[in-house]
Amino acid sequence: MTSIAMIKAAAERLKGHARTTPLLSSPFLDEIAGRRLLVKAECLQHTGSFKFRGGWSAVSALGEEERKRGVIAYSSGNHAQGVAAAAKAHGTPAVIVMPADAPQLKIRNTRDLGAEVVLYDRAGGESREAAGAKYAEERGLTLIKPYDEPLVIAGQGTCGLEIAEQAATAGIAKADVLVNCGGGGLSSGIALALEARAPGLRVRPVEPEGFDDVTRSLAAGEIRQNPGLSGSICDAILTPQPGEITFPILSRLCGPGIVITEEEAMQAMALAFLRLKIVLEPGGAASLAAALFHADQIDGEAVIAVATGGNVDAELFREALSRYA
Repeated sequence: MTSIAMIKAAAERLKGHARTTPLLSSPFLDEIAGRRLLVKAECLQHTGSFKFRGGWSAVSALGEEERKRGVIAYSSGNHAQGVAAAAKAHGTPAVIVMPADAPQLKIRNTRDLGAEVVLYDRAGGESREAAGAKYAEERGLTLIKPYDEPLVIAGQGTCGLEIAEQAATAGIAKADVLVNCGGGGLSSGIALALEARAPGLRVRPVEPEGFDDVTRSLAAGEIRQNPGLSGSICDAILTPQPGEITFPILSRLCGPGIVITEEEAMQAMALAFLRLKIVLEPGGAASLAAALFHADQIDGEAVIAVATGGNVDAELFREALSRYA
């Protein structure tokens, strides 16, 4: 089980390698949100997302022989790039299993980082878990899961350590922290860090409609699955269900989930560019959309939205700007 000690150890391994991402603000966004709004810009992290933290945490903790044999991961794109970048820096071979319908930018970036990319048919019901296990066994690779892995959760928790320190500097002791949520690795890691360092800050998972497994699971008190595995522009945060490791953490530490629409995500992408000058992908903008358009579900005079990824295809980004800029 991931602990604050593991998160602190991951922070030491990440020192000098990960960026400390800023908390950004805009009076224009404050006005829309109806409260003080701060945006944690994890889209500015290496590889364009917070996933670099978890990838580095996991790869850097491997023994010498494990690194030589190599690693394998499955991901729609951001975890893929995070693991690929960390593996390349450590001289470790990497195989990444990715859905064939993942954004081409993410597939291309993963290959360009030196990883071997294996595509599978997500829309047709093929299992990435089965593919990952097959290659891991055949080649003797170490599997690095995207969220249900203690070392990955610890790496994502380093983002929470930064939020705690930055919120204190900004004079915020109590607020909801909105986190884009797929399987719950980032949400649970941040929640563990905040429990230890800033207990007045409460994580709220944010998901796209139709893929709100965490929100429904928290409400039910037990894990619920999504009916499908694809079909949303918020591809970065689409998972079958919460993780077996992450869900107990989410249940204990998080507030209710918030569900946003694709239109709200697109509008948040445009507003992030116009007002904060950052580029977000739809799944990375979900938390900002929740802060801006679901203010009635948020408590307090301040809110922190974690903008998790900026790996968006140019065509989709242009569409968001043309519709909402």
